[in-house]
Amino acid sequence: MKQIFVPRTAVLVIFLALILVACGTAAPTGDQPAPTQAPPEPTQTPVVVVETVVEKVFETVVVTVIPTQIPTEVPSITPLPPPTEVPPTQAVAEATQPAAPTAAPAVNASGGPIMVDNTFGAGWFVDLTRSRNDFALRCQLSKAITFSVKPTDPNIIQVDFYYRIQDRATGAVFDWQNAGRMIADANRSFTIVFSGEDVNANFRKPNAWFDYQFIGSSRNGVVGRSEKIEQQVTYTFDCP
Repeated sequence: MKQIFVPRTAVLVIFLALILVACGTAAPTGDQPAPTQAPPEPTQTPVVVVETVVEKVFETVVVTVIPTQIPTEVPSITPLPPPTEVPPTQAVAEATQPAAPTAAPAVNASGGPIMVDNTFGAGWFVDLTRSRNDFALRCQLSKAITFSVKPTDPNIIQVDFYYRIQDRATGAVFDWQNAGRMIADANRSFTIVFSGEDVNANFRKPNAWFDYQFIGSSRNGVVGRSEKIEQQVTYTFDCP
């Protein structure tokens, strides 16, 4: 008798198939209800279909373009008045106010000496003159001023020039100082050239009045004095 060799794998598969058939036909046990309808037996091997869905998403990109040049400012249709413009009512009020007094010119417009009223000579001097109305300590254009006077009394053979400083900022008035003798000419007129550096260093002020006076003497002493000529000449450190 010929032996038929059956592989173990086949035997195992047949055994498992018999068990499945027995389980499927066995009657239910216990209290479990019997199925009313047997599930249909599959007729063919199920096929699993895998469908790949590719979804395209379109993204809208908004690009904001910034101008490289800033637009110029558009002028207003109704321009504003300039800041220096004065309202009409204020302009009328200012026009009615009296004008401020103007300072005396520094030099005579004709180029000659500036005449001082002879009443300041107090009867002892006439032809009182000066070359300027201001002079300074360091300004080369107005560093010196020339004073001139003529005595009326023939006994006056010497004239001394005195001055004092009044500080215009504080109102302080300093002592009179003797600047020395004036120089006489052939017509008996006496002259002195006074420099800004000749002012006593203790009394120099950057903004001051320069007051002055003439004193005439004979061989025996003082004969007569002029009036004090005040607040007619200014003295500064630099050019006025």
